[in-house]
Amino acid sequence: MSLDPQLVIMAKTPLIGRVKTRLARDIGGVEAVRFFRTASAGLIRRLARDPRWQTVLALTPDRAVHEPGIWPDGLPRVAQGSGDLGARMGRLFRDLPPGPVVIVGADIPAIEAAHVAAAFAALGRHDAVLGPAEDGGYWLVGLKRRPRIADIFNGVRWSSVHTLEDTERNIRAAGLNLARLESLADIDTGADHARWRRRA
Repeated sequence: MSLDPQLVIMAKTPLIGRVKTRLARDIGGVEAVRFFRTASAGLIRRLARDPRWQTVLALTPDRAVHEPGIWPDGLPRVAQGSGDLGARMGRLFRDLPPGPVVIVGADIPAIEAAHVAAAFAALGRHDAVLGPAEDGGYWLVGLKRRPRIADIFNGVRWSSVHTLEDTERNIRAAGLNLARLESLADIDTGADHARWRRRA
């Protein structure tokens, strides 16, 4: 039985009105899509070929699994399926082959391979790991998935200041021990985008 670490990068087809909609309200749809394309391409380039884990692209809409030319060839692709973010991430945790799984979004430009390596190292000593975001959410979630796969997303208030808090509560209620990584910034507003451009 394989217990190889698996990194899942969740991504949407980069279309106006489908990606970074909160950001688009501040900087316009074209610029928001341009940011998403730049951030996701850079993240995949940094993380996907690392030999320390197997990378899987989890795509939405589901037909994107079969669309050529948008995502790099040679990486396994799976459909995210239906439901809210928690339903889709929960399905990935349940359905992927055995071994620790770490999930990140494609649009967090600060994630480096060292962050992912730290998450898998934490799963050697803990049942779950979260990478907090500065807005009350999180940029990474991982589960060891042994000896069981817990439902850690029930009742989570997504896209709110309570997202991290709700998920942590569920993890502890399931009897899992939790590791936290450093906080990173998500890019959801025009001010976030301006700070990112200055750093970049």
